[in-house]
Amino acid sequence: MAGLARGMPMTDAWEQRPQRGAEEARAARRAQARRRRYRQRRGLALALLAAVVVIIAIVALGSGGSRSRLKTGGRSGARAGTHAATAIRVFPTGTLPAPVQFPAAAALADGRVVLLGGLDSSESSTAAITTLSGGRAAADGTLPVPQHDAQAAALANAIFLFGGGAVESYDHILRFDPASGQVTQAGSLPQPASDVAVAAVGETAYVIGGYNGTTALDTIVSWSPGGPARVVARLPVALRYAAAASVDGRVVIAGGSREATPEDEILSFDPTTGAVLQIGHLPAPLTHATAATLGSTVYVVGGRGGASGSQTASVLAIDPRSGLARLAGRLQQGISDAAAVASQGAIVVAGGRTAAGPQAGVFRLQAVAAP
Repeated sequence: MAGLARGMPMTDAWEQRPQRGAEEARAARRAQARRRRYRQRRGLALALLAAVVVIIAIVALGSGGSRSRLKTGGRSGARAGTHAATAIRVFPTGTLPAPVQFPAAAALADGRVVLLGGLDSSESSTAAITTLSGGRAAADGTLPVPQHDAQAAALANAIFLFGGGAVESYDHILRFDPASGQVTQAGSLPQPASDVAVAAVGETAYVIGGYNGTTALDTIVSWSPGGPARVVARLPVALRYAAAASVDGRVVIAGGSREATPEDEILSFDPTTGAVLQIGHLPAPLTHATAATLGSTVYVVGGRGGASGSQTASVLAIDPRSGLARLAGRLQQGISDAAAVASQGAIVVAGGRTAAGPQAGVFRLQAVAAP
């Protein structure tokens, strides 16, 4: 072994090759395993990334759709962030020539409020037409027949009265010309209807629910001057004595009587689609109330429960976007079956019934910032 250099391995180079080949194979397998684990981790990471992207896209599309609905579903969406709570202050402004309940009412562009018909203090129907201007009331003609339980709307520079009744329910649509004081028939409803609610959107009036002399009605009837009256939607249940007002292109319908039972539902009717949706509830069942709109809020004035002497003094504010109803103010006493119309930035309330009977007071309801 003298020919071997000191420190040299005691194997030939060809003997080392199989050993190095085995080590290389093991190294190759380890490298392949590392690559496989890397590919698996990369695949899992890509899958997680894709899932995150999908979730972000869904959230973005959902929030975008909500914004789109707020913008296109009603003009109120543009003001959603600026809607402020308001309170109602009540100011007495005068008295009517005589007590009256169940009058139809509408406001003219110059601020005058017109009352048509109603029940007088002897519980008899009246044909009187009364015009309110500021705190003054003046007789302004008569209807063709005494009647009550109708409602009215201002369209095309005139006042139109829908239905009503006395001994029986009427199907007429009457036109009152404020310039001449003349009353003429302008059309007919599909069937007789008293105990109705009416709200106007643009130059179209919507007659809601009512009673045809035999049964309560679940219809919403559309009518514009010069055209026919037609049923365009149906309520979830037949209603009498509901409160209704238009806001931002829709009609909010609150309470009313289902047979003899007051309801607490708040409905929204979209004239564009014909859809009637429940959007909320009143604090308590309510009927024989009236409603008017100031800004983007619908105010429900007075009303009563199931008993004839259960009048409330509450003025409720309804947010048509959320369907929430809250107490905004109180009348001086409980009143049902009053006229309530928006005029020159306030709500004029006239007549109605207290627990003692028909009343002749006129009040102005002003919205102020809530404390």
